[in-house]
Amino acid sequence: MKILVINAGSSSLKYQFIETDSKQVLAKGQCERIGIEGSKITQRAPEKADYELVSPMKDHSDAIKMVLDALTDKEYGVIMSMDEIDAVGHRVVHGGEYFADSVLIDEKVKKAIEDCIDLAPLHNPPNLIGIEACEKAMPGTPQVGVFDTAFHQTMPAEAYLYPLPYEMYTKHKIRKYGFHGTSHKYVAGRAAAMLGKPAEELKIITLHLGNGSSITAVDGGKSVDTSMGFTPLAGVMMGTRCGQLDPAIVTYLMDKENLDIKQVNDLLNKQSGVFGISGVSSDFRDLEKAAAEGNERAQLALDMFVYSVKRYIGLYATVMGGLDAIVFTAGIGENTATIRKAIVEGQEFLGISIDDEKNQIRGKECDISAEGARVRTLVIPTDEEMMIAMDTAKLVK
Repeated sequence: MKILVINAGSSSLKYQFIETDSKQVLAKGQCERIGIEGSKITQRAPEKADYELVSPMKDHSDAIKMVLDALTDKEYGVIMSMDEIDAVGHRVVHGGEYFADSVLIDEKVKKAIEDCIDLAPLHNPPNLIGIEACEKAMPGTPQVGVFDTAFHQTMPAEAYLYPLPYEMYTKHKIRKYGFHGTSHKYVAGRAAAMLGKPAEELKIITLHLGNGSSITAVDGGKSVDTSMGFTPLAGVMMGTRCGQLDPAIVTYLMDKENLDIKQVNDLLNKQSGVFGISGVSSDFRDLEKAAAEGNERAQLALDMFVYSVKRYIGLYATVMGGLDAIVFTAGIGENTATIRKAIVEGQEFLGISIDDEKNQIRGKECDISAEGARVRTLVIPTDEEMMIAMDTAKLVK
């Protein structure tokens, strides 16, 4: 089947066109600056010249139309007509407690996505706009929603509830939801395949490390705990997000710095993390360069990030009562050997040990475990788009 995968952001839209039987990416691209001056679309396809067009896009409906025009373009496109698109798979950030798996989209599903807007105000509105734009442009073509939160719906209550008055959960649905679920599900499945064992027999910790980072305990193929919480702000220290901290700090800062809700939210989400500590950058490549040149705050930011990840490895090994493998994925996890090495150092007591030579890889699947290590350490590039495409094809079939 030929599946169009859509990932709609607030002012951008990324897409891939995938043939699921062969798992071949026929084309991929993105629309940038939607609703902003200087809108453009770029597309790349094997054996085709790169396509770029600067043209106004007032909203996501315009962006979807330009995507379809690019895919069917006589010179740059990969299909003759939209009839060759069998289905569309949409990444949706927040599904709340409504969805524990991917679903065919209907009016009831769209209403549930709308009901979750308060939980993901930056992400769910453009996700919904992207769905409705595709429905308008391709009436009758099946649409599937694949939710970042769905994989984590298997967490037990003791893991997802916060120790607040229970009415805060029943009235406002305040609980841990977790994110990056599509990525964690994909790499956990690949890890089981690499180890040659059924997922049901394995205890795996998946480390999705990028500008946004989350860690998940996957026991028997199911998420039993994850580091992100009610929002993607919780958990490990990130590029610009603070991660876990004492909640009383929020009200203390609001008082001392005379901050309103919007300002403190901006401080925690956009000015903190490794950027806030280093004062240099949220990009780990910049931090490593600065640290190598003697910048102590850049080195401190890296050390704090590594420490925060290590804490979760120990925590989740205890939660699951054992550990068979850890998996590094996403931008930092796949590409930064120094960070991987720093994270596993001192973890020999858990059975984790890596081979320095094997660790010198970037962006490809590899078992980097030292010989005789009881716990396997794997590097697995994530492929959320392929996961979305495969889920979509399965549901449509």
